[in-house]
Amino acid sequence: MLKLRTNLFICMGAAMFTLLSDQIAGQHTGDHTRIAAQIIPGIGFIGAGSIIHARGDLVTGITSAATLFVVASVGMAVGGGLYITAIFATGMVLAFLSLLGLGERFLNLKVMLHCYEVAGRSADEIKQQINGLLEPLHSMTQNVHVAPTPVHVRVRFECEGTRKKHADIIRLLRDSGSFDSVADLGPVQAE
Repeated sequence: MLKLRTNLFICMGAAMFTLLSDQIAGQHTGDHTRIAAQIIPGIGFIGAGSIIHARGDLVTGITSAATLFVVASVGMAVGGGLYITAIFATGMVLAFLSLLGLGERFLNLKVMLHCYEVAGRSADEIKQQINGLLEPLHSMTQNVHVAPTPVHVRVRFECEGTRKKHADIIRLLRDSGSFDSVADLGPVQAE
């Protein structure tokens, strides 16, 4: 999900542009909606930038883009003096994002990119062992980085999958006994 600061600034900016639209038009007898009407294309541009196409069929950022769109409407409601509407919409957005996020995780529907790090004797041997363990899960490594140390070689990689698939991956890596150490570094956050 987008950071709170981004949502705060989008909401504040939409409120300010709505207020400015009314104030400037009132002083110069112009169209009261002209500036406010340009908020929607601007938010569309920012929202499009938040959508990321990863490898394969994984597309991320659509919920973030939709959230920005709704947050801008909340800002416009505040700027237009519709405070009850803005409070109601904010409550609905927070409730939906929280409940749907919990539902996705509980029902094992959300596909995420996780980062793992394993250590062993040689990079080629480690990569071969990892690929052998991931093959039955039909999973592949992405963004593989190798870091040799005086004691061993560390290999960091990413895999995509649901919460259940990531639990299976870390279990297989730890139970294999082929590595000096295994660490789940958690989900990869794109921002």
